[in-house]
Amino acid sequence: MTLFGLHIQIALIYFVYGLAFFSMGLVMALESRRSPLLAEAHALRPLAFFGLVHGAHEWLEMILMQPAAFGLTASAALEWVRLILLISSFFALVLFSLRILRPGQEQLNLNSYTALGLLVLYVLMVAFTVLSHDEVFPIWLLHADAWARYLLAIPGAALAALALERQARGDLARARPDLAGDLRLAAWGFGFYGATQLFVAPQRLLLAHFLNTATFYMVAGFPIQLLRAVLAVVITVGLFRAAQAAERERQRQLFAARRARIEALEQLQRESVEREALRKQLLGHIVTAQEEERARIARELHDETAQSLAALSLNLATLQQNLPNWPGVDRQIAQSLRLSKEISTRIYHMIRDLRPAQLDDLGLVPALQYLIDEGRERKDLEVKLSVEGPPKRLDTLVETVIFRVAQEALANVSRHSGAERAAMCLRFDPGRVVLQVSDEGVGFDPDASLTPPRGWGLAGMRERAASVGGYLQVLSSPGAGTRVQVEIPSNDLPNRGNQNSAEELVDGDHSLNVG
Repeated sequence: MTLFGLHIQIALIYFVYGLAFFSMGLVMALESRRSPLLAEAHALRPLAFFGLVHGAHEWLEMILMQPAAFGLTASAALEWVRLILLISSFFALVLFSLRILRPGQEQLNLNSYTALGLLVLYVLMVAFTVLSHDEVFPIWLLHADAWARYLLAIPGAALAALALERQARGDLARARPDLAGDLRLAAWGFGFYGATQLFVAPQRLLLAHFLNTATFYMVAGFPIQLLRAVLAVVITVGLFRAAQAAERERQRQLFAARRARIEALEQLQRESVEREALRKQLLGHIVTAQEEERARIARELHDETAQSLAALSLNLATLQQNLPNWPGVDRQIAQSLRLSKEISTRIYHMIRDLRPAQLDDLGLVPALQYLIDEGRERKDLEVKLSVEGPPKRLDTLVETVIFRVAQEALANVSRHSGAERAAMCLRFDPGRVVLQVSDEGVGFDPDASLTPPRGWGLAGMRERAASVGGYLQVLSSPGAGTRVQVEIPSNDLPNRGNQNSAEELVDGDHSLNVG
């Protein structure tokens, strides 16, 4: 083979050599911008720098073989640039290794400490030999390449192999065998690549007189650069596959995180539905318990207190008739009779307010009529009631909720609206019942007025409606009046013996008007 052909082959080897490391640098630079799985970003950046700069160094060596072919002239400046690229690249490789192997990140085992100790001894030995050589100062520029390989390249590659092997063991422990295998391939590549750095240009320095590029070519039949290029490709392939494995692991973790998030959201949704169902059950239970307690108190007032007051009134009347005509005593008895009558009247109204008998005995429509009559007598509020659809008995809890909503709505009209008239509409639709209470009073802003304690009444109506699966809507604005509407699902109940009493209150077109 001619010298020109050999130069062409070596130039091609240098090109592939530099391309492999430059590609590895690009891959590591991209990997350092992702979530740390292959290694921490601050550790991958020096490795990326090594690949980019060392690839540029090999391309510069290719150019320096035939500078004229690239339009350049060989000069000491280019040699300086090449040397700086070589030293800085291997220094970055050492920095990468030390950042992976640094104490405090993970405890180093005995073998790691032994290897590090041997490397330190090796560097000290090379430094001592170089500094004690008689020709160091006169020809230091000629030997700089060899010194850089002995002092930085060989230790840096060995440390890199140790660091990647350690990363591989960690990935095996984390059940990531693909990633561990690729890192181990790169580690072996760096290990052998460091061994090839023993072969430097022939010179009188250390082992360079025997182990040099010329003797390697004579023995192997091919230049050492070819072996280094192959090892560079092996390192690049290993790290590239490791980056791909890390990306697959990231995608798997992302998918698992998304799936866990979806499952958590679904669990939260299920819990929310369960809590909402439990809340409705609790509200229904509270409403039922409240009404039962109201009914119990009303019965006690009616059966005990009212009867006792009636007996007291009879005793006072009998005493008034049988006592002699004593003006002072007769006047006190008359006052006691009036007071007893007033107390009886108040207790009667209290009983009706607690639990009107019409609601249990006659149904919803008579109970609403009673409520309207009470409002006319006690609060001077005229209410027009209209009933749409055939009146029917509903579930006791549903009837109670509608009655209480109507009671609270009329109370709000009397207290806050400033209106003297109101309208109430009760509509029986298939599968639902709707109650509307409206007035033409001063109105209000529902959003601004529902902040407790001002909005407890409306909030209570909403909760009552929600307890039986219904909802309440409040439409109002300042100066435009107010309309309260509650809609509740209903299941028709069989006639409970009092349907005729309710229907007697309704005319032929199913509408009832009470002025």
